Amino acid sequence: MAEDNTNQEKQFSIQKVYTKDISFETPNAPKIFREQWVPTVDFNLGTHVDKLDDTVYEVALTVTITVKCEEVTAYLVEVNQAGIFTMDNFTDQEMGPMLGSFCPNILFPYAREVVSDLVAKGGFPQLLLAPVNFDALYSQHMQQLQQQATGSNSIN
Repeated sequence: MAEDNTNQEKQFSIQKVYTKDISFETPNAPKIFREQWVPTVDFNLGTHVDKLDDTVYEVALTVTITVKCEEVTAYLVEVNQAGIFTMDNFTDQEMGPMLGSFCPNILFPYAREVVSDLVAKGGFPQLLLAPVNFDALYSQHMQQLQQQATGSNSIN
């Protein structure tokens, strides 16, 4: 009789967490330092997953922040924080939330620290990013995909 994977113990481990790419720009320095500091912040997140082998995945979280004073860009930060994760004996239904929510949730504090350090070293007031609910973002993403699939099916 063939062995059923559902009875095997799930295995999860973090092999490595690393910063894959960093960018910090202050296009209007030094003039921006003489302006009154009333910033507006534009914050964007993205994730990317690469399957490295049967049970090993690289998950990359990209955090992009643009800060402006009025219409003048003060700085732009982009951090691509990545991790290599081993996941074994998870079902296909479990892998989506693991890769789309659980792993980014592990990576975010590292990206948050890198952003804070870069901004401070760039001569600006500290920027602390608020926590992110990756479960909600993943759920919204899945709903959007389902709506798109339903919408494209109704056209035919």
